Amino acid sequence: MGLVLYRIFLFLYACGVEIASVFNQKAKLWYQGRQKIFKRLNKAFKGNEAPVIWFHCASLGEFEQGRPLLESLRKRHPDHKILLSFFSPSGYEIHKNYAGADWIFYLPLDSHYHARRWLSITKPRLVVFVKYEFWYFYLKAVHDKNIPLILVSALFRKEQPFFKWYGPLLHTKMLRFYSHIFVQDDNSVRLLKAIHLTNVTQTGDTRVDRVLSIRDHWTPVEAIDRFCADYPVIVAGSTWPEDDNELRHYANSHPELRFIIAPHEIGPDRLEGCLELYPGSMLYSTYMQAPKPDVHILIIDNIGRLKRLYRYATICFVGGGFGKNGIHNTLEAAVYGKPVIFGPVYEHFKETVEMEKAGAAFPVDNVLELEEILNELLADQQQYQKASQAAAAFMEQSAGATEKILSYIDKNLIPISYE
Repeated sequence: MGLVLYRIFLFLYACGVEIASVFNQKAKLWYQGRQKIFKRLNKAFKGNEAPVIWFHCASLGEFEQGRPLLESLRKRHPDHKILLSFFSPSGYEIHKNYAGADWIFYLPLDSHYHARRWLSITKPRLVVFVKYEFWYFYLKAVHDKNIPLILVSALFRKEQPFFKWYGPLLHTKMLRFYSHIFVQDDNSVRLLKAIHLTNVTQTGDTRVDRVLSIRDHWTPVEAIDRFCADYPVIVAGSTWPEDDNELRHYANSHPELRFIIAPHEIGPDRLEGCLELYPGSMLYSTYMQAPKPDVHILIIDNIGRLKRLYRYATICFVGGGFGKNGIHNTLEAAVYGKPVIFGPVYEHFKETVEMEKAGAAFPVDNVLELEEILNELLADQQQYQKASQAAAAFMEQSAGATEKILSYIDKNLIPISYE
């Protein structure tokens, strides 16, 4: 019954995307990116004799999570080639030219036929799925061919289908296809053991290693240097309109501070909305051409710069917490040893809950609480330094997941290659 319902879901999903592709850009990219994919895949792999490691990520966030492991495997095993696949356009379209992989493709929608054909062409020696990807036919096909299959940086909660009464119908079966599962925390280990899964190791979150690497290779942005000068700076990253509505009063009424607003989406309507919410603000691209010294709010209108911008912050505000889906990546901000503030929807983000407990992060429920904590941190140097030190300590203590997974792979799956 579980597999029947799953097939129906896949059919409806494919129909829904095809219909939506007529009027939705993301759906259009998803649909078009999979057209003639096996013809393109055959052409790309024709003549390849090198062993292949296949990495699959749902989207952009999962790619950043798996990237430290991918790049480390490439260095340790230079005789292997890397196949990187994405499910979502937000991952593929941004990283389709990523130099760290030999091939980058959309993953065709899950089916028995697609899975068998994908494997017959690519012939991977190791398969790595990142965090939340569970596609029954692909996982089963890899398992049936006895190809090592691991899940990395996984995080489980008791509310998930794996742990419900109906879990054994389909979801638990998918977990049993994995050769090994690397999880972020003790709770995930306990949940998996409760359903008799013991091929589990707690390693932590590989995203920590990723943001530490970004921090260690940070380079300045000249225009941002000029904008920030010697002012206290609030960097608000990955904001949605709900976040900006809470922040705008404080930003508009404090010209003695500098504010950098990096919206999660940068379409024309969203950017125009930001300029209206923050009167007197300026787009980053415009500021680059003609900087104005009296502008104290900068709206970032490009992608990929946020990780570097947090370095300029006195205090970081991470968006998403005032919406329904929850906050974005707080690790990117905390890695620079800065206090982090966010909205009330954060409970499902383990690292953020732990950062709050450590005294490095501050959730707020409304604009009054937001303004209160901003004023406190800016006025009280002792409190500010305590929070900053807590953020830095949390990040250092959370590092090392990548090396733990690499050690397992080297010992059990792929011997280290020496030139």
